[in-house]
Amino acid sequence: MALVTAGVVVLDCAEPEKLAEFYKGLLEGEETEAGADRLEIRGGDGIRMAFRRDGNATPPSWPRPENALQAHLEFLVDDLDEAERRVVGLGGRPLEAKPAPEPYEERLFSDPAGHSFTLRRTFSTAPKQG
Repeated sequence: MALVTAGVVVLDCAEPEKLAEFYKGLLEGEETEAGADRLEIRGGDGIRMAFRRDGNATPPSWPRPENALQAHLEFLVDDLDEAERRVVGLGGRPLEAKPAPEPYEERLFSDPAGHSFTLRRTFSTAPKQG
């Protein structure tokens, strides 16, 4: 039997309720636990995330050196344009990023609390048919 049975990505933020709503919308998830200072969600694909209240939380400033990258999330998507529209509609913001090297296409964003994340599309490695 495995010692660790599951992992949860936990983000510190000033307003966990607001941030949980953003990620529930992005991941088509549902709230699974709620307390005064912590909320947890499970995305449609089973990913678990929690949001912990920290009144002193400051957003990462990546790529600037002050208060640099604290955590970086990466989500795989089939359609970058559709995913970007959803992120922006939920309150996320595009961040300036350099084009990614092949075989990946990716776009960098920040959530409403300032945590950076990437939407990444990978190309199929299956052999071409026909």
